[in-house]
Amino acid sequence: MSTKIVKALWALFIATALMVVVGTFPVPVLAQGTPADNMQILREKVKADKKLLVATNMELTESEAKGFWPVYEQYQKDLAAINQRVLKLIESYAADYNAKTLTDEKATKLTEEMVAIEQAEAALKASSVPKLRKVLPERKVARYLQIENKIRAIMKYELAEGVPLVE
Repeated sequence: MSTKIVKALWALFIATALMVVVGTFPVPVLAQGTPADNMQILREKVKADKKLLVATNMELTESEAKGFWPVYEQYQKDLAAINQRVLKLIESYAADYNAKTLTDEKATKLTEEMVAIEQAEAALKASSVPKLRKVLPERKVARYLQIENKIRAIMKYELAEGVPLVE
């Protein structure tokens, strides 16, 4: 696939992902009134765009694809659970930030959850590597992890940019 198409897909994914992030996380900078149905549609679009982006860049053979996609789907399901924890963490922070009720005790709990989420994400990645190695050659395992890391980095950057610092 040409570089132009990959770049176009990437731009589409980023734009859609930004819409999801902006509409999902209710912190003061990101407050939105988008209906839940529209957000679900956007989430599904991002999911499909991400899968297309992965498929385009993985260049899987037919036999690799048969083994890879079930591992990918499980990884995405487990990642969605981690994302839900992130959402709850941000919602909790947003509530205290908006009400100006963030205490040291609450900040400690938020910090501990943030670290636990990061550990869960690292554990998920580590537990997925052996599964990927069973169905893909090592270079494609590395490529998939690079793709996931790039996507997560963009999402985390955009999210971090919209979340105000603790006062």
